[in-house]
Amino acid sequence: MVAERMNSNIDSEEPIEFDWPLAYEAENLLRRFVRSFLEQNEVARRLAGEMQDRTGTDFYEWVDHFSLDAEQAEELRDVGLVQEAVEAPNNTEVYYHPRAMMPRILLKSGGSSSGVPSSLAVRTESLVDFTAKQNLLSAIDGAFGAGLRQAVVSEKANHRFLAVERLGYRGFLLDPPKPGRVEAVVRVRELWRGRKRDFSNDADGVAHALDLQKQAIRLVGPAVACDLYFAEERSYWELRNHAGRIQKRRQDSLGLGWGNHDHHTFRSSRRFFADLIEFLLRFGFQKRERYYAGAEAGWGAQILEHLTTGITVFADVDLMPEETGIDFSVERLPDAPRLSTVGLWCGLHGDSFLQAGMHHLEARFDFSLLRDQLAAEGVTTMKPFSDFAFLKQAFTEAERWQVNVERVKAMLAKKLITEQQADSFMKNGAIGSHLENLQRKGGYKGFNQKSVSVIIEATDPRALHLSPLGSDDLKPSTALNE
Repeated sequence: MVAERMNSNIDSEEPIEFDWPLAYEAENLLRRFVRSFLEQNEVARRLAGEMQDRTGTDFYEWVDHFSLDAEQAEELRDVGLVQEAVEAPNNTEVYYHPRAMMPRILLKSGGSSSGVPSSLAVRTESLVDFTAKQNLLSAIDGAFGAGLRQAVVSEKANHRFLAVERLGYRGFLLDPPKPGRVEAVVRVRELWRGRKRDFSNDADGVAHALDLQKQAIRLVGPAVACDLYFAEERSYWELRNHAGRIQKRRQDSLGLGWGNHDHHTFRSSRRFFADLIEFLLRFGFQKRERYYAGAEAGWGAQILEHLTTGITVFADVDLMPEETGIDFSVERLPDAPRLSTVGLWCGLHGDSFLQAGMHHLEARFDFSLLRDQLAAEGVTTMKPFSDFAFLKQAFTEAERWQVNVERVKAMLAKKLITEQQADSFMKNGAIGSHLENLQRKGGYKGFNQKSVSVIIEATDPRALHLSPLGSDDLKPSTALNE
């Protein structure tokens, strides 16, 4: 096990230690079942090969769920899976691993034969896109706006291969949407897509986002509003990240979208960090690890997870050494006398919550395969900042953005940057965003604080604005949470 930092639970003031296990035994078991299905279903096996060759991803990471016979419940429990209380068809039990990332299992009579699942489903971002790209005749079961939609991809030798799309729903019932649901979903999607992000006063932008959120939740509920919000945030980020557009095109060639997203990184100014966290909590996020890296590296982070949608957020902020003992996710931080990497990024580009959009999107890939495939597309990958058997992470080369001249002048007036730095930023722009290549093994859910410190320091605009990207100054970490 690998110890993580301490955090306060959303519903309790008692600290919880997030000690995420390496669930290799559970993952090996589930991968064995997935492999047995692929051996029996030619269409699924062919798609798995295309996922590797065309997107640099592992079929296992796309699996939403598969079925097993009820007699295999003990085998699942022995490796740490437990029953989950979610909606499911009659005479069906749902099993999941509460502390690891892995597919869920539907246990039912006849759910498998000789250890081969009778059905397996991959999760796509858009089922319509998937059926079109896969050239399927199959009808989609479930109307637009439903929590769960599915389509049969292939059914041969009693092994049913499915694709599913979820919208703010973790259950397994294909209920039709209630009257007015479709109109509400369309309306909320338009609210987020048309959101005004750039105000002369950033506080007005925050107030506007909070107001839209209230409307969205009133129309469709917090989980659906959350799913729709992050879909638009990913789209906005893509517009500002060349590597992201290339990889999205590759994944869209199979109709997959960003169904393999791992976490979304939001950088925040000190002024609005508490507002960002409150915004996420209103969606139904729960707080996980909170990192206190201020004394070491000038940053702090709150990790949040939305259990219903499977969305995770890594929210980071400048933190001063004397603030490492406070709950900065709740206490409003005053202006600081100096800028560290996160604060400078927000000073140049705006908050992720507002003008800038996400600093980077992390998705799960076959690490080496994606690196090589992106290189063939002309996209350079920086050296790994995590390089462990269970966690590998690396940024693509930075997308350089033009800076807002008025923001630069404001920082210069406060003596937060030098005249030389201001001139360079206005002439050359500054680091804006990345795509992160991430690979997890053993279902590991945690983060590497030591390595995050390394990459934050290595991508500080003051360090790189005159240097070539991807330099040898970036060294992989060798230990967790040192």
